[in-house]
Amino acid sequence: MSHGNPPRLVVLYGDDLPPGHEAIDSDPRLGGVDYVTADRLAEALPGAQALFVWDLFSEAVTAAWPKADSLRWIHAATAGVDNLMFPGLVESDVVVTNSRGVFDQPMAEYVLGLVLSFAKDLAFSRDLQRDRVWRHRETERVGGRHALVIGTGPIGRAIARQLRAVGMTVEGAGRTARAGDPDFGTVVASAFDTGGPDLDTALPRADYVVLAAPYTPATRDLIGTRALGRMRPTARLINVARGRIIVEDELVDALRDGAIAGAALDVFADEPLPGSSPLWDLPGVLVSPHMSGDVVGWRGELVDLFADNLDRFLDGRDPRNIVDKRRGYVSGP
Repeated sequence: MSHGNPPRLVVLYGDDLPPGHEAIDSDPRLGGVDYVTADRLAEALPGAQALFVWDLFSEAVTAAWPKADSLRWIHAATAGVDNLMFPGLVESDVVVTNSRGVFDQPMAEYVLGLVLSFAKDLAFSRDLQRDRVWRHRETERVGGRHALVIGTGPIGRAIARQLRAVGMTVEGAGRTARAGDPDFGTVVASAFDTGGPDLDTALPRADYVVLAAPYTPATRDLIGTRALGRMRPTARLINVARGRIIVEDELVDALRDGAIAGAALDVFADEPLPGSSPLWDLPGVLVSPHMSGDVVGWRGELVDLFADNLDRFLDGRDPRNIVDKRRGYVSGP
């Protein structure tokens, strides 16, 4: 970092301040820390060199961007940064980093739990228990089932390892095809914007299709009537990525028509999911409120990662998790 006035940090927060922020406030290398909500971001940005987006899915940076006259670095307390990939920021020299690594294992465990819930019919067991009904059923095996994980970054890889550990075979779908992958075995190439012949071929093989891809223009509306029509009638769809990767109306139609057996959705096009959405009541659908990566202590882990990157920024070292702004995610394994 060049010599001169100490840099000023702005922290954009929503309902709560980051835990342990006092340690950041007291860093003598900083020229000040301003904590602001979305309505005050524009007035705080002039002259600031760093921005910590703690308001997880806020789009306030887009509106306040014209005031960012000195900004050099933005860190997002999320793995997905689609809310930051607006043209002004993408085309600028501002470095963007994310919180890749914090959510990998928790999200993988959550996906495994959803697979087990489907296979062992746990949701229906809970319904029967509530009604005091004793009804014996047979359930499905997990071992030997086939999963297709769309998205082969760290979260997708962690999911693959969890599913393989219980005896499932796992195939990946990513930007490039490859064989002998240590986590997936085989990765098929997907032209995400059109589905592509490799993805079309892979979908009918899967008992479970898991969405773990970043949300970008290429993955928007990836799963609609075409992709759902390629899936088995007995298959389930799991989405822990972003809601707009799925065309929700077309998913509702597929579920009603029995084109697929069920879906577990942790993310939605509009959040919170409106009470009028048919997804709340459709048989075979599990709804959760964007919580697949949120485990006890996760907020502290996010702050620890930011603090490490802040230390690197202040010392003039390369930060962790630099986002390829043209692609919308951190490139590499």
